[in-house]
Order: sequence, then structure tokens, then C-alpha cells
Amino acid sequence: MPVQLNAPVVDDLLPIKGVRIGVAQAGIRKANRKDLTVFLLDEGCAVGAVFTQNRYAAAPVQVCREHLASGAGIRALVINTGNANAGTGEPGLADARQTCTALARCLNIPHEQVLPFSTGVIMEPLPMDRLLAGLPTALADAAQPQHESGAQWLSAAQGIMTTDTLPKAASVSFELAGKPIHATGIAKGAGMIRPNMATMLGFLATDAAVAPALMGDLARRLADVSFNRVTVDGDTSTNDSFVVIATGRAGQPVVTDLDSPAGQTLVAALTPLAQRLAHAIVRDGEGATKFITVRVDGGRNSQECLLAAYAIAHSPLVKTAFFASDPNLGRILAAVGYAGINDLDIRGIDLRLGDVHVVKQGGRNPDYREEDGARVMKEPEILVHVSLGRGSATETVWTCDFSHDYVTINADYRS
Repeated sequence: MPVQLNAPVVDDLLPIKGVRIGVAQAGIRKANRKDLTVFLLDEGCAVGAVFTQNRYAAAPVQVCREHLASGAGIRALVINTGNANAGTGEPGLADARQTCTALARCLNIPHEQVLPFSTGVIMEPLPMDRLLAGLPTALADAAQPQHESGAQWLSAAQGIMTTDTLPKAASVSFELAGKPIHATGIAKGAGMIRPNMATMLGFLATDAAVAPALMGDLARRLADVSFNRVTVDGDTSTNDSFVVIATGRAGQPVVTDLDSPAGQTLVAALTPLAQRLAHAIVRDGEGATKFITVRVDGGRNSQECLLAAYAIAHSPLVKTAFFASDPNLGRILAAVGYAGINDLDIRGIDLRLGDVHVVKQGGRNPDYREEDGARVMKEPEILVHVSLGRGSATETVWTCDFSHDYVTINADYRS
């Protein structure tokens, strides 16, 4: 079961003017499940995205990069689940391009204005006959009156799921230059999660007006404090993608500088939304029973704080100890030690687990009692706080434990 995560409520999700969504059951991998989604964007929408840094980037990721670089302006997204179209070579690229061409013909737009996304099993051919046959149904769904409510967003969140146990969607409202602004996002992911935009997908849309040239930077800034700070199992997917859409329909003056007061307000308002979606992925991590915040401070720079945080968050020994509520906390110290901070003086390290001071100046705190550590480790949400004692930098990473179910889910993934 997800860790303190509930399914989104449709009435809490806000429609975004300028975006229509349609979902179909195309039978990409399994029958009778939503697995094909289209986003239709009004002309003039600004789009930015960041993608996986995995060198084995999936075919749709490669095509997305090409189409964004063309500068043609994006008018549609098409997303399938059940098949990642990764590790499929030139035929996979041809399939991704054919998908864009087919949707573009339906919409009477150039194929460069379509971005394709896929998620699911790697190294299997995309069933193009079923995917193409499902497009008219998805387009018909996008034409229904539901696009005036949040129902379309909930349906899309369901339509991009793989091993997720719950759809992930959320909305925020705020003001910008005296105008009400809405933003809604969806995400999917539960395993193969260590984004480095770097099988995580995220789509966030706002009706704010943002200069197209800023959209890539906006996506990067949001990802760097949300999706790029979560890990379930340390595996970076071939398909990770995070897309930000600004429709401009709110009518406020166009944001032309993210460091201006308006730009800062925009980023500050969208950051909690991106983080909520990223946290939902961890809370729904495959087999997860605990949500763990790893905070590292006292670093000379952010990079060494992240080295220590990810060493802790990726360690199978640490993660299994948390599952068992076993305060074998020397595993955390070992992870910090091998994190790659070559000149680290361990005498400056402090470790706290929740409200319990475990390690003081590099050694066990004389006042630490193991039963206190066990008490904290039984909680569903846990803070691991490490101080490096060598500077003022701080970073936070979110992760989960490893349970027996993680092994079962991934052993049975293709069955």
C-alpha cells in the first residue's frame, strides 16, 4: 500500500484553459485498461521539457528532443503505457515518428509539433497497429465536455500508470500580477526511479503566460527541486520525461525573466506542485512501507551534500533496515563514508534520526539508546538528518524503504 498517499479527488483538480485531454483503451499491453493519452494544446502554448540522462534514451525521448529543437511550437502530446519503445533501435525511432505523423494528420498540423512519450517494458516492439487504431478514440474523448473539469486530468493520470497503485495528480492556484493562475500536473512512476533529467513521466500545465524561451529553464528549475531529488531504487529510466506547458490563457503580463519578481512568484508557486507529484512517486514506490526524507547539511557545496544523501538513499542495506525497523544505523555512516567526499573529516559528522541524536562528532552519542532509534524507525515517515560539519550547503532527497514486495513486483513484472 502507498505510504500515506490517497488517490486524487476529481473536484480538487483544476482544468487548464488551452489544454484538452483524451484517453483511450488501445490494448497496448493489456486489455481493458487506459493506456493511450493525448494532450491537445491551443496555438500559442509555450512548452519546455527535461529528459533522462540515460545514454540508452528511448526512441520517443530522442524524437521529443528533435521536435523541441526544431522550434516549430508544440501542439500535441501522445503518451502510451505498457511499452517503453526503448532499446528498439531504428525500428523504434520509426515507430515514434510514425506515431507523431499519424496524430499530426488527424490534427492537420506538422509532425514536428507532436511530442511522443512511452513507458513500460523495455526492448519490445511497440504494437503500432493497436496504438494507431486507438488515436481516434482518444481524440474523440478529448472533444467531450469533460475538458471543462478536472476529470480529464484524473483520467490522464490513470492512463499513464504502469506498476503504480494509485494515479498521481494535483493542482494549485495562485495570483500573478493580480490575475488568478491555475496549474495542474500528473505523474507516473513507482520503480526504476532515480530521475536525472535528467520509468518517470510528469506533465504540468499552467494557464500563466510565460515567454517560450524560458520554458526549458522553468522545467529544469522545477525538476531540480522535485523529480531530480527522489529515488526509489537508484535506477535511472530510459524514458524519464518532465514537461511543463504554459498556455497563456490567464491574461497576466508575460513572464520574461524567471529571476524577476513575477518569475520568482511563478517558480515559487509551481515548486510545491512539482514536489507533491515527485513525493507521490516515492510514497507509491514499489513495495514501499515508509517515506524517508534524507537531509544533509554542513557541506561545502550542494554537490557533496547530494553525494552523501544519495549514498544513504540508494543503499540497499539502509533501505532494508528501515523496512525492518532495525536501528542498524552504522549502515548510514558507512554510506556517508563511501559517498565520494574524499577529504571528509568524520569527526565533524552528526546524525539524527527524527528527534533522536544518534551520532555526535563522528561517534555514537553517549546518550543514544537503541530503543529510541527503533521507535523512530517504526514510523511511516522518517527524517534522516546528517550534518557534515564543513560548510553551509544543504540538500534534501526523498526515498523509501525496500520490502519483500519490491522483489516480488519486479520479479513478476512481465508476467
